[in-house]
Amino acid sequence: MIKDYFLNNIENAIEKAAAENKLGEMKEYTKGTLTTERPKNSDFGDFAVNVSSLARYARMAPPQIANTIISYIDKDDNEYTVIGGFINFKAGKNLLKQTVKEIFDKDKNYGKPENVKTEKIILEYVSANPTGPFHIGHGRWAAMGSVLANLLKFYGHDVYQEFYINDAGSQIQKLGNSLAIRIRQELGEDVDFPTDELERKNYYPGDYLIPVAKKYLETHKGLPEDIQELCDFAKEYEERVQRELLEKFRVHFDNFYSELTLHKSGKVDECVQKLKNSGKIYQKDGADWFKSSDFGDDQDRVIKKADGSNTYLTADIAYHIDKLERGFDRMINIWGADHHGYVARVKASIEALGYNPDKLEILLGQLVNLVVDGNEVRMGKRKNMVTLDDLIDEVGVDATRFWMSMRNIDTTLDFDIELAKKNSDENPVFYVQYAHARACSILRNAVEEKINTETGEKTPAPLSKTELDELINSYTADTIIPTIESGKKLILKLEEYKSMIKTSAETRQVYTICRYVQELASEFHSFYNANRVISEDKELMKSRLALVIAVKKVLNNALDLLGVSAPERM
Repeated sequence: MIKDYFLNNIENAIEKAAAENKLGEMKEYTKGTLTTERPKNSDFGDFAVNVSSLARYARMAPPQIANTIISYIDKDDNEYTVIGGFINFKAGKNLLKQTVKEIFDKDKNYGKPENVKTEKIILEYVSANPTGPFHIGHGRWAAMGSVLANLLKFYGHDVYQEFYINDAGSQIQKLGNSLAIRIRQELGEDVDFPTDELERKNYYPGDYLIPVAKKYLETHKGLPEDIQELCDFAKEYEERVQRELLEKFRVHFDNFYSELTLHKSGKVDECVQKLKNSGKIYQKDGADWFKSSDFGDDQDRVIKKADGSNTYLTADIAYHIDKLERGFDRMINIWGADHHGYVARVKASIEALGYNPDKLEILLGQLVNLVVDGNEVRMGKRKNMVTLDDLIDEVGVDATRFWMSMRNIDTTLDFDIELAKKNSDENPVFYVQYAHARACSILRNAVEEKINTETGEKTPAPLSKTELDELINSYTADTIIPTIESGKKLILKLEEYKSMIKTSAETRQVYTICRYVQELASEFHSFYNANRVISEDKELMKSRLALVIAVKKVLNNALDLLGVSAPERM
């Protein structure tokens, strides 16, 4: 990366100057403490390093330190200047043209880091109850989890994506009881859900169970004797609907892990017994309590109730231990913000059972506010389109995935339906996709002959298909030289892709990819508006076309990480 190249030059120059006693007493200085930054005024440079902190070692004024340092740098064709305690850097032609060549050479692997420590990661997200359709909050976790998986895989990690099916609790019984009412209604009975609010909580009164009832009656004459049959039928139906929607949304899991199988395998009871054997369980009021406060939790937690039933935490402990026993180096979970208090107790259980709690990372996400015609739509009103399926049908997969990913996970997302559907620069996903389509259009125009609609005369194509293929396949760094100056800002933005990938993967952030492609699209549109790409000057045209191709490649790669299509025509 150019900024790393610049910083390394600074650090190496400091060592050389210190070795010749040109920087006073530098023995206490630790290499790697300086950082690069962007100058507020871009005229000063592309990057800057503040060396003022070295004054306490060198016993010199910051400007003198800076000038001493750059005197030990092999500058090549790069420019180094000093302003106060800052060393400013402007990348020269050699670095810029090598950046574009690297994009051509590495293509799909451009930005992929080398020599990094990789891990075997299990990424768990969505993990909704199989009791109804996904709401838009599930959509956010699905999009962000999918993008994060793509990003971590590109970085080099071995990523396993898992959906944990919460199918062992009382909610499945509620589902079966609710389906029974819908079936009786389909059979013509005058029956409905309780009107009492407290009793109504024992049912799922949503209309989504009506088609499930119809489906059941296609092969059955009436209600079964055992309600468990309805529980199983409804659960399987809803699971199938959820999986089909995930495929439609371009979210692909390696495994759907059933909580019920976890209980049947005996792993939950084994975990409880291990905690008892380690002395981490005590009894109080007839219940089994886990001493989670010994491991950083704010209080102890019940893992087995007085009636002998397990709490939700009990199965979760067993599930996370099962992940570790499957050999994963790291567990990453995406949870809603309402699970904030749950983090400490799960980490406590991992530590209590002898594992490293730092192997578990929890990404807590805020909710989604759906905005229609400038007004926020309240969750829970089916007619107001709050399901993920409705949202996708309304704005499309591309817009839904992009919008769901473009804000920091700890920030509430306002999803503007009307804006997400607009074919205008105001809509971020359209703006980015249009930049890719524009690049494709420029390349088509470069090799297509023009026909005068009035005279029928043909104007030869500015470039032959063979010449364009040669430009793409036989690219040399010197090709870009004619447009280095006019395309410098765009080239630097393309180069930034590498640091964006590294930072995004290490911080588990995906909104940074959305932000980057918007900024790259903006730089590309500005370049296009200020420079005529197709011209009579063939060398200049080839140079600018090479930059267009580079933009197309990087946009395509980034959109691929986002799971968003890169259209060639719009």
